[in-house]
Amino acid sequence: MPEIALSAAEKKELCKFALSVIGAELSHSPAPALPENIAALKEISSCFVTLKINGELRGCIGNIEPFETLGENLRRNALNAAFHDPRFNKLTAAEFPETELEISIMFPPEPIKTPEEFIPGEHGIIFSLFGRRALFLPQVAVEQGWDRETTLNFLSVKAGFQSNAWKSRDSKFYIFKSEVF
Repeated sequence: MPEIALSAAEKKELCKFALSVIGAELSHSPAPALPENIAALKEISSCFVTLKINGELRGCIGNIEPFETLGENLRRNALNAAFHDPRFNKLTAAEFPETELEISIMFPPEPIKTPEEFIPGEHGIIFSLFGRRALFLPQVAVEQGWDRETTLNFLSVKAGFQSNAWKSRDSKFYIFKSEVF
């Protein structure tokens, strides 16, 4: 997947578009059209959309592997983060004005041999064990103030295991980068 280069103005427009998609759903209005002036929206790519209210996570949904255009993936993940994240109730119209939105454009994951290759803040990480998977975006460890081991402990729990499950010799790890705005 080629890197997607976006200007500061394009990044701002993408955030505005994603918020307008959520706003249209809340008001039962027609979905907004994709911005025509951003070529990257036509590229096959994937993203995560993160919603926060007062700095607290309110929804985060996305895709690691690309399977559709960035524009359609952004639209889908904005709606899913707002209305289909199983950790939260659906976003309400009352919450919407307080909602902050962050987009992470994903780059392909790469397998690593040991978790020591994972650099918190630089890499996102995927942990896989016995058919279960969990991931953290690159910014999560920094936002939470976690070091490598703490990140891996929380990742194990997120995958449904005890906190030290990442130490299993059957564990598999992948790292990835993303462009966050």
